Amino acid sequence: MTIDMIRERLRGEEYAFLRSNEHLNKNIILLGLGGSHAYGTAVEGSDIDIRGCALNSPCEILLGEDFEQVCHIPTDTVVYSFNKLINLLTGCNPNTIELLGLKEEQYIYLSDTGRKLIGNRKLFLSKQAVFTFGGYADDQLRRLDNKSARSADKSIMEEHILRSLKRMTANEFGLDDCQLSLYTDTSEKPDFEREIFIDIDLKHYPVRDLESVLSKLGTIIRDYSKTGKRNRKAIAHGKLSKHMMHLIRLYMMCSDILEKEEIITCREKEHSLLMDIRNGKYLDDEGQPVPEFYELVDEYKRRCDYAAENTSLPEKPDIKRIREFKAAVNEKIIREN
Repeated sequence: MTIDMIRERLRGEEYAFLRSNEHLNKNIILLGLGGSHAYGTAVEGSDIDIRGCALNSPCEILLGEDFEQVCHIPTDTVVYSFNKLINLLTGCNPNTIELLGLKEEQYIYLSDTGRKLIGNRKLFLSKQAVFTFGGYADDQLRRLDNKSARSADKSIMEEHILRSLKRMTANEFGLDDCQLSLYTDTSEKPDFEREIFIDIDLKHYPVRDLESVLSKLGTIIRDYSKTGKRNRKAIAHGKLSKHMMHLIRLYMMCSDILEKEEIITCREKEHSLLMDIRNGKYLDDEGQPVPEFYELVDEYKRRCDYAAENTSLPEKPDIKRIREFKAAVNEKIIREN
């Protein structure tokens, strides 16, 4: 479906809520494509996802209220309030950051304020992308099946699980490798060549906090072990390869942000690779990811790790400038009404 066909469809009764909803209509400053149409990976029959932003009303601004977002499930449309979108962008939320990196023709509507928001997109870029995009990538990775993998493949998956565990202990509990060391080593279990081990060196550490750490470690490992059942359903509906594609796409976007300080949502240069993944090139005869796919994941993960260590982006976005931009937009709304 072309962008012109999508524009025409949005003029129909199916999307009448965009014109009738009290929070939308003239308050909309941005409407753009989401999902596969935004990434350039749509196939025949792909759903149309619409994402956007609408200004808060003068009353909401003055009273400190917020409608947050309008979700229209039948059309898979989400329009965020300006105030909520700014907060999500400040946290480098992948689902909203990608809205600032569409190609010009992928924006169905842009007001002057919408263009200013796009023009200020670099305000929201920071090293937080390592954790937000990395977290989303981990979620995608956990969807991939490791139940029927050979022992060598399980060793690769153990390395992926290890990275998730290390990320969690560092980011959520502030524990370094000297305090809590996680690593893989030769296993005595018949089903593993290598497995994850832990060395703990903690002094005067709250027991309740340690219990939380160990509980979270167990949760992550169980999440990976449950992927087999979910993936049988995903394979039946042809969705596993789509999850695999999105995993690689997230790493690509993260690398662009860290290396180039750019948001590139439509992956034209990598289109062939992404479509190969989506079309099942990296699945075996049983519908499981082949070892070459995990090697591809490792390659893109290493690129992201290197970019994270060498990026010139700040640790956190410039909150002062973001607040000034947000205040200027809201002040303009009050003055004009």
